[in-house]
Amino acid sequence: MNQYPSVAFIGGGNMANALVSGLLSQGCPPSRLHVVGVSETLRQQWQARGISVSAAPDQALSGRAVWVFAVKPQQMREVVLQCKPWLKADTLVISIAAGIAIGSLTTWLGLPAAPFERVVRCMPNTPALVGAGVTGMAAPASLPTAERETAANLLRAVGQVVWVDHDQAIDAVTALSGSGPAYVFLFLESLIAGALALGLTDAQARTLALATLSGSTKLAAESTESPAILRERVTSKGGTTAAALEIFEQQHFSKIVMQAMAAADQRAAELSKEFGG
Repeated sequence: MNQYPSVAFIGGGNMANALVSGLLSQGCPPSRLHVVGVSETLRQQWQARGISVSAAPDQALSGRAVWVFAVKPQQMREVVLQCKPWLKADTLVISIAAGIAIGSLTTWLGLPAAPFERVVRCMPNTPALVGAGVTGMAAPASLPTAERETAANLLRAVGQVVWVDHDQAIDAVTALSGSGPAYVFLFLESLIAGALALGLTDAQARTLALATLSGSTKLAAESTESPAILRERVTSKGGTTAAALEIFEQQHFSKIVMQAMAAADQRAAELSKEFGG
């Protein structure tokens, strides 16, 4: 980013920490950032890095061009209403609260008959903590391209971004990349447990499993061929890989993954109804 907007992070948890750290590492001046957080310890940490802080929403928000809400979904409506007195017509609001629909945000920030539409809804994931995240993003059709790019640039501080068209697609993003790290960690746990059962040490199993996952995803990312073709190239007829894949097929591995993602997608929609009223 050539020029950094002034940004207020409302909520100082892990994802806000990742975004602030990512922006600072890219050269964003600390003076461009402000954090609203209830934890005194975290506020002191931000101040030590040259970032202004406050314990609750106050007039400092009025001087920030972008607000990033990074609070729990059940707290979102209350916090938005606390911040609303300092909202300006040209403020850009970014939400990374899970399950809070764009329509809820625009209504809370505006009025039912006059919604505030300078809103971007995002679903980042935990690899953002190491600068390797991916974020799904959606916004009202009325949001100008310049504001979309401002929001995307902020989230690019912690990884890649993917724009989708509507809230339902964000639910799908949640089921894939939002919850996906947990699926990967479960698979990693299983690989390590399997290796231990076969006689490898914990250190050996961990090193081999981690390198296998990271190397395979790197190969897939850099290859022009589909994952299916790459899988076939590893699999020799009658070989060890074929024997392992046969077990996956017998246990309906692909179907289980799809069912798990469908459950996450449904739960995301339920959260929107539960906390977006």
